[in-house]
Order: sequence, then structure tokens, then C-alpha cells
Amino acid sequence: MSISLSAPNLEPNMSHGSVGLKVAQMSKEQQKIEGDIALKLIESALPETAPVGNAGHIISTKA
Repeated sequence: MSISLSAPNLEPNMSHGSVGLKVAQMSKEQQKIEGDIALKLIESALPETAPVGNAGHIISTKA
């Protein structure tokens, strides 16, 4: 019994481009998910309401 390394069943089947297409689709889905996560993070960092009053707005310039 002998095993040939050049057997056609050991070569990847990429001639139809289906593998590349699937990788591109998965990459696009992953980028969309990461974009959604980034937007949620940015939105969570925004203040919910505007500050009330002038506390913290007066700065003493005399040293």
C-alpha cells in the first residue's frame, strides 16, 4: 500500500471561488457586528441629560 502526496483529493477545492466568497461574507458580517458594538459603546458614553446649573463652570484665574 502506498500513499501519494499528489493525489487530487488532498488538494483544496478552491477552483470555484466558493471558499473566497464565504470568507468575504463572514468578514462582512463580523465587521457589521463590531461596528454595532462600537456604536453601542459610543452611545453609552454620551451623557443622558445636559448639566444643570453652573457648578464647575467658574474657574478662578488668580493664583
